[in-house]
Amino acid sequence: MNSKPNFIANPFFLDSITGILYNPFFFTRKELYTAISHFAPKLKGGIVDLGCGTKPYQHLFTQATSYTGLDIETSGNHDIKSEIDVYYDGKTFPFADNTIDNIFSSETFEHIFNLEEIIKEIHRVLKKDGLLLATCPFLWPEHEVPYDYARYTSFAIQDLLKRNGFEIVAFEKTGNYFISVLQLQALYLYFFINKIPWLSSVFFVLFISPIFLFGSIINKILPSFMKRKDLYLNNIILAKKIA
Repeated sequence: MNSKPNFIANPFFLDSITGILYNPFFFTRKELYTAISHFAPKLKGGIVDLGCGTKPYQHLFTQATSYTGLDIETSGNHDIKSEIDVYYDGKTFPFADNTIDNIFSSETFEHIFNLEEIIKEIHRVLKKDGLLLATCPFLWPEHEVPYDYARYTSFAIQDLLKRNGFEIVAFEKTGNYFISVLQLQALYLYFFINKIPWLSSVFFVLFISPIFLFGSIINKILPSFMKRKDLYLNNIILAKKIA
């Protein structure tokens, strides 16, 4: 367990405006960071980070008394083994019933084939009134192949939690129709320019940065009725164990 974050900023996970110049996931990462920053202080006491990876958001949990990275061992996470404190077998967490204050999980639910089973396991280890803060994508290409199993609508993910002993404290969708389309356009271009490493930085600034800059400006002045939320980037859920 890590009681204090050993934080080394990964610029691809931050919300800095400079990401416009190099981060192909700029809108997605910026929106995620903003949402997690908003909810993280509500998690007080011990925190288990499910699917922790490199723990890119640990520094946001300023109220944490301990921070434990929990992950399943796969061929893809051996290089980040030092950031993972505890491994589990994909079904059962190595924690006793009603012993965990809070669980945080970002961009992990889509990689869990048996998600309802794992939600039951989250419920088992959380203390009563313990909080779960989770994010998962609604709109995103397949990634971490072949461990990419699902996309959840806002209705589906909330229903899964409610059916398994949780109350939804807060729910947000990040991005909107306009931002989502531009993010996919930028990502599509990046897939091509990334194949030419010696030109990629120049091409990024010339062709992708303008998309992010244009989108950031126009999104601020668009009237609210044009910011449709039926196409969006990510689900953000804060849920409480009630039963």
